Amino acid sequence: MNPEAVRAELQGVLDAVHQRVVGKNEALRTLLVGLLADGHVLLEDLPGLGKTLIAKSFASALGLSFHRIQFTADLLPTDITGGEVYDPPTGKFSFRPGPVFTHVLLADEINRAPPKVQSALLESMQEYQVTAGGTTYPLDRPFLVLATQNPIELEGTYALPEAQVDRFLLRLALGYPTPAEERLILSRRREARTDLPPLPQALGGERFRELQRLVEEVNLDGVLEGYIVDLVGATRMDARVEVGASPRGSLALAKCARAHALLEGRDYVVPDDIKALAVPALGHRLVIKPEPWIRGLRGPAVVSDSLSRVPVPKVV
Repeated sequence: MNPEAVRAELQGVLDAVHQRVVGKNEALRTLLVGLLADGHVLLEDLPGLGKTLIAKSFASALGLSFHRIQFTADLLPTDITGGEVYDPPTGKFSFRPGPVFTHVLLADEINRAPPKVQSALLESMQEYQVTAGGTTYPLDRPFLVLATQNPIELEGTYALPEAQVDRFLLRLALGYPTPAEERLILSRRREARTDLPPLPQALGGERFRELQRLVEEVNLDGVLEGYIVDLVGATRMDARVEVGASPRGSLALAKCARAHALLEGRDYVVPDDIKALAVPALGHRLVIKPEPWIRGLRGPAVVSDSLSRVPVPKVV
């Protein structure tokens, strides 16, 4: 493995996405880490901030197929997974694949569909397969779910259960652009004369799959594994937390740290890789006690406090 060459390839992906997306540098880098780590990402922010555009842009830049599902209250599980359809000429039922059969799936406003529909994604997200009519159909890899939800609009929505939120490797917020970035957005739109200008393909799907496998070759020292365990343990010991991060959180942070190191052009993890991904990898896995939650405390703040308290080890 040539880490510097890999870094250049991944930077090419980011450069391609930036031809459509203005700003959001840290969010885009973190999202690419999630995709590289073969994980699903929850984009939680207000409407109109570019979540759909970012998902489409990454799919194009990586040479991956893309489908979008608009979650609504009348959506059915088979609208996602597909199902058995009767064929009159043959008199038999055949399976018709749903939009989940793709590489990048945008689950738009996932909290607008009832729990039964949300759970239809669980098998696909965890097992990379769909079961219908007693038959299991494998999904092509990579299979990456990018789900969006509005964090403040609660009317007509169904909160994701904690078990399903925990399936997402990372949770990200994008935030508003700066005035300079917003002027550039308007300028680019005027010059392009289209909402979705063409985007060059920076990588092929097979090459991206190879890079995902390279993440497992990045060295994570045992001392740093202990640092991850200490960070996760600190979230469980916090008096403001009802439920801390699970071992799945430890595994997620370790894999994200490896992917971040690869993005930085290294084949080994340093403490900064762990610190950079701790909040998006762990913040959504915590359940805050009612009283602190009412006062506005959220999981990311608890993880940030843990980062400030837990000593950073020295790696020789």
